[in-house]
Amino acid sequence: MTISWLQAALLGLFASLSSMPGMGGSSIGNYTLGRPLVGGLVCGLILGDLKTGIICGVAMQLVYIALVTPGGTVSADVRAVSYIGIPLAMVAIHAQGISPDSADAANLAKSMGTLVGTVGTVLFYGTATLNLAWQHIGWNAVEKGDFKKLYMVDWGLPWVSHFVFSFLPTLIMCKLGASAVTAIQAALPMDGLAMKTLFTVGSLLPCVGIAILLKQIVDKVTDFVPFFVGFTLAASLGLNLVACAVVSLIFALLFYEIDMVKIKKASAGADLDFDDDDEEDI
Repeated sequence: MTISWLQAALLGLFASLSSMPGMGGSSIGNYTLGRPLVGGLVCGLILGDLKTGIICGVAMQLVYIALVTPGGTVSADVRAVSYIGIPLAMVAIHAQGISPDSADAANLAKSMGTLVGTVGTVLFYGTATLNLAWQHIGWNAVEKGDFKKLYMVDWGLPWVSHFVFSFLPTLIMCKLGASAVTAIQAALPMDGLAMKTLFTVGSLLPCVGIAILLKQIVDKVTDFVPFFVGFTLAASLGLNLVACAVVSLIFALLFYEIDMVKIKKASAGADLDFDDDDEEDI
């Protein structure tokens, strides 16, 4: 598989739209197009291999399933993971002759996505730093009363930041990186120590993502019960992810209804304890 300049340019455009702060907006850009799960679909359509793209996207999404950016702190840039890591992983899978359905393909995708995601943090902070220059231009325009200039500051100049730190790096890394990945195939055979290490690390990375997610949502030991239900259903009944998701939705609705009942009871108890005499004395 090769990546043409046109395909690399399209990948760069989507990287610009999904970067944070995203040109496509936070909801459409960063939290939708920027997610590996969606990025895999987009990369598969652009590169003409939808199946491999989705498989790579799903594999990388597991690693970054609990990624948050508190206060602008970014440990990994999912924009780079989605539109640099996934295309290069697809090229590597084809170059190594690995079946997209195999565990080795998913492990290779996770490893490459992690490497690129760490590099992508430089692009994120570069974009944010250059945007500070446009902010100063905006403040000067406000002080001078030139409010029409704010349209250029808000809608025009940020494209320069995303062109420099999103479009160009994605274009260059996808186009030139594909050739480098293909060349590495000859230097690193499948049965070599380097590739075995890469696959082993890749197989462990989803544990990190799931552990971070559990740390955020588990407050007490009993919270593990609904979490392990999915594993139990998959192991004992052979249910797929869609069926397990439906069961989890049922649990979510039950917990929601129970919480609503508790809130109504607490509210009713508070109303009964309220004494009008205090109001009358005042």
